[in-house]
Amino acid sequence: MLVGTASTLAAVAAAAWVAGSPLPEPRTEVAAAPLGGRIVVVGGFLSSGGNSRRVDAYDPDEDSWARLPDLPVSVDHAAAASWRGRLVVVGGYGADRQPLRAAFLFDGRRWRELPPPPEERAAAAAAATSNGRVWVVGGRTRSGLASRALTLDLRTLRWRVVRGPRPREHLAAAAVGGRVHAIGGRLAGYDTNLRTVEAYDPRAGRWTRLPDLPDARGGTGATAIAGRIVSVGGESPGGTNRTVWALPRRAARWARLPDLPTPRHGLGVVALNGRVWAIAGGPEPGLTVSGAVESLPIP
Repeated sequence: MLVGTASTLAAVAAAAWVAGSPLPEPRTEVAAAPLGGRIVVVGGFLSSGGNSRRVDAYDPDEDSWARLPDLPVSVDHAAAASWRGRLVVVGGYGADRQPLRAAFLFDGRRWRELPPPPEERAAAAAAATSNGRVWVVGGRTRSGLASRALTLDLRTLRWRVVRGPRPREHLAAAAVGGRVHAIGGRLAGYDTNLRTVEAYDPRAGRWTRLPDLPDARGGTGATAIAGRIVSVGGESPGGTNRTVWALPRRAARWARLPDLPTPRHGLGVVALNGRVWAIAGGPEPGLTVSGAVESLPIP
């Protein structure tokens, strides 16, 4: 474990989650990413069971929400990541309940359609690395679980395909130290959740197995902050996941952080302003929705 990690994690363990102003329209299976000092929440399921084009932005400094231009299509189970003032939303299930082969870019003012990805994706996860690439891992195509990962170069807007992690859906992704991490997920229903964590090294072109999560989780979220991965939320036959875990770089095991006050799945998990934010998601397994906003400081 890194020098200072134990004391830092002890400080986090003594911290507490803080509630913020709720998302104006509660929903689940959202996509979320930071953009310009705000957290953007895209699409998702409504309580009616329909999916949404709605996009909202949360300002942590003001603890307030603003409505942004709608996504061009309604989606749930989409993936999102951002880099240098640009936010990318990839795939999801469309209104016809089929995985979408589509991607959109938001520059803070308007949406535009990107070149289509090499294949469709839904219930995947996305993360951006510091070199301006968005990585899309896991999820479903129209023929089943995806075996390939997709990467978009935001400087050229060109896609390419690389070997993916263990095929699974409803997983989380985070990028730290130049590597992309695929965290948890499931094979089908939430009784098939996995503890699997893998990291992809773009230079070596290979995936490496990392310490398993202490508990299996699908419908989960994760983010990278202060050199560590933080895993939040999920659903299982026993209910929604309350436990929160952190894995510092080169650590041999996950450390437990304070429990999430409102356990949820299908939530947005974002790092911003030295805090991990957990937004929206279903408080019970299946189609349930919330507008909960909770954050935990990470020194």
